[in-house]
Amino acid sequence: MIRRLPLLLTPALLLAACTTPTGQQGAPAPASEKPANMHEAGLERVIGKTAAQLVALFGPADLDGREGQARKLQFVGPVCVLDAYLYPSKDGAEPVATYIDARLPTGDDIDRASCIAALSRRAAAP
Repeated sequence: MIRRLPLLLTPALLLAACTTPTGQQGAPAPASEKPANMHEAGLERVIGKTAAQLVALFGPADLDGREGQARKLQFVGPVCVLDAYLYPSKDGAEPVATYIDARLPTGDDIDRASCIAALSRRAAAP
């Protein structure tokens, strides 16, 4: 019987190892209420701009659609694809770009400011 005692205790010990310790844990970190930082250098040419201002900067949008409450303008160039999300303001003013995303034509990430610069040059070319 004593030889079987370790075999009987093994499952109980394994279960005990799976539990979390009791006691007071530190307070959880507060959730960030701010969206992703859109104040990086080079993004100021797009963030806060209206659809008309973006079209003036990049030329006609290759895609103009809606995603939820946002209007999504997509600008495609040989170097990258830029998605600008325009949201209405609380005071009813014209929607402005509050978030942008950029990627290579392959879908891989690219620096947003670099994509903005490349698309701006595309629109300025004759």
